[in-house]
Amino acid sequence: MPANLHCGEPEAGVAAAMADPGWAPLTFTFGGIWEIQSSALEEVLGRVQVVDVRAPDEHRGPLGHIRSTVLIPIGQSKRRATELNASRPVVTVCRAGARSAQAVVMLQREGFKQAANLAGGMLRWRAEGHPVEGGSD
Repeated sequence: MPANLHCGEPEAGVAAAMADPGWAPLTFTFGGIWEIQSSALEEVLGRVQVVDVRAPDEHRGPLGHIRSTVLIPIGQSKRRATELNASRPVVTVCRAGARSAQAVVMLQREGFKQAANLAGGMLRWRAEGHPVEGGSD
């Protein structure tokens, strides 16, 4: 059927958003945001801003945090977005990836063109053996 020829193709506005940003190997999700895998983030860690959107007690808690993260809890993301450099890529992280995905959407609304979510959050980061500061074994 003719309608099936276009099934699965993104709408015109979405196609532009899907253009590969090029600053890291990213995956475009069905939710309409970019995600980065833990191993890819570790490779570009020195070139991106990592924003931890968890609460301060979580940041200091058992999962620890990624070195050089900026702690901006999700409820403060919109108000504190000006603390970030909009011309540099931003990777958001939380416990499992849901809150940080919301933070990516908020940052996009604030004009950040290079924002991605850490897939699987700190749970996956730690499970894959990437370095953390703080936390417990």
